[in-house]
Amino acid sequence: MNGKTESAAADTVGGLIAEARKRFSQADLPDPATDARVLVSGLLRLSATALVLAANQSVDAAHAAIIRSAIGRREAREPVHRILGERDFYGLTLKLSPETLEPRPDTEILVDAVLPHLRRIAAAKGAASILDLGTGSGAIALALLKECETARAIGTDISAGALTIAANNAYLNHVGERFEARESAWFEKIEGQSFDIIVSNPPYIPTKVVEALEPEVRKFDPVRALDGGQDGLFAYRAIAENAASHLAEGGVVGLEIGYDQKQSVIQIFEAKGFFLLDARQDYGGNDRVLLFYPR
Repeated sequence: MNGKTESAAADTVGGLIAEARKRFSQADLPDPATDARVLVSGLLRLSATALVLAANQSVDAAHAAIIRSAIGRREAREPVHRILGERDFYGLTLKLSPETLEPRPDTEILVDAVLPHLRRIAAAKGAASILDLGTGSGAIALALLKECETARAIGTDISAGALTIAANNAYLNHVGERFEARESAWFEKIEGQSFDIIVSNPPYIPTKVVEALEPEVRKFDPVRALDGGQDGLFAYRAIAENAASHLAEGGVVGLEIGYDQKQSVIQIFEAKGFFLLDARQDYGGNDRVLLFYPR
């Protein structure tokens, strides 16, 4: 990237994508082509269709410099969507910050699993209430609100910064009037309230495993959104301990879990009077979502 010829060639959309792909390949990133396409299209605000049509479109020097700076950040293993500052999730566009976990496609499976129960309850009662424990960017609660217009949600988190992002995301996605962000450690500030749906994607990675994660996760996702304690099950015990007393009649608890935690989490909830209602796998065939119903 030192000569004038390379610089001139790179100042088109297609040239910048090619440059990014080459540099990402040299950095041994796992999917250089996708990263290059998503990064450049995101920074230039081009849709997938527009990106194809714009391959020979010129990019001015200022935008080219921004893109090359972003390429350098990705080479240093910062995730593409962290660089872009936002990510799509279940049809929503969610802003991200260092205080929020980046929502992954596998978490959409939790929304898919819970949604029929939310709609059933809302149809029967005329409304429905959701509690999203450890809401982060608000992803799960906001997706459910978007799909069920008579639902309301409280999203809790111990991070004030995450709650600010969640509240902003609610308004950006036109559900802000039905979402409340509340600072709370699990059920601590939820005294006397019950909900039709309780959901959570809690920290579930054992402490000793966190340091072995890929740099994209270890360096850029907030540690307290990852670290589930010595065995990775601390959050599930905390949720199971008090979920029944905060669940309305006919309500459901929906949880994302680690790939090897299905039986352990089932045992934790069965010991607190719940039975397994549904279990689903992620796109890689790993156990990922559990739904519980109180006995």
